[in-house]
Amino acid sequence: MDSEDPRALLDFSWVEGISDPRARTKAAHQELIRVQEAADELSRIRREGAEQLNLQGMKPTELGRLLGMSRQRASKILKEGPPPERVFLGRGKLTIAVGEKKEAAKEHGAQGPAVAAEDMAAYDMLSTLARDLGLESCFERVRPPGFIDTNRDNLIVICGPRLSPIVGQLLESDRNIGFDRDKNGWFLHDKKADMMLRSPMDEGTDADYAYFGRLPRLDGQGFFLYVAGIHAVGATGVVHWLTSNLGEIYNQIGHKRFSTIIRCEFDPTTMQVTASERVAPVYLQTGKEA
Repeated sequence: MDSEDPRALLDFSWVEGISDPRARTKAAHQELIRVQEAADELSRIRREGAEQLNLQGMKPTELGRLLGMSRQRASKILKEGPPPERVFLGRGKLTIAVGEKKEAAKEHGAQGPAVAAEDMAAYDMLSTLARDLGLESCFERVRPPGFIDTNRDNLIVICGPRLSPIVGQLLESDRNIGFDRDKNGWFLHDKKADMMLRSPMDEGTDADYAYFGRLPRLDGQGFFLYVAGIHAVGATGVVHWLTSNLGEIYNQIGHKRFSTIIRCEFDPTTMQVTASERVAPVYLQTGKEA
């Protein structure tokens, strides 16, 4: 919003001035959501700053003096509010877009596009993680042939490059890790280490590899979080790993563009992930490793 727009300030007289009660109620509701999201984000930023000052040796008494509050209240800041690492996922309501693939025709008629059960499991786990961090999320299908609007904030995409030419094109910009395929199928290529990682599933082992990183938006105005396994279960493995390592990777890279490879193991009966680990460095697009 423009800095002179009263909606950018804590002045809501423009809302009160709306004569139509339906429009006024809707506008007040939308502004309340906006202000609450802003308050949550400022609370997160304040907590992160307070934690950094605490690590530098600042005592609660000094923090209270800095903020004009009691020592007891300052101490609570270190525990209250959204955890700093939640911004790794986004700053507001998340859109989690999941790729659909065309199913083969069935005996009694054609089968429409469908989301793999493992990708849905990844979505469920990710939306649960977001909810635990105080973030709302919504589900979106990436329908064949895989067109998706990447020019949005708070976007997370779970979709292999074979399902979306747009994703495949954006993956080409990653100088460190990428998908590739040959006569033996798809694999992940760690370009820095010159190492090809093929899915253990293709040889009968209950494990898979997945790409995890940030890709550039088509408009060049930021990035979106991207997850894709060689097989669908690999995406679930990424979320399994992220749930336990969110704080660590946020502290490592913050908001920078990155990519890495996650390996997971799973129960072949339930397809639930039982273990996950990072098996490549966290590459930054600058060429540095974290």
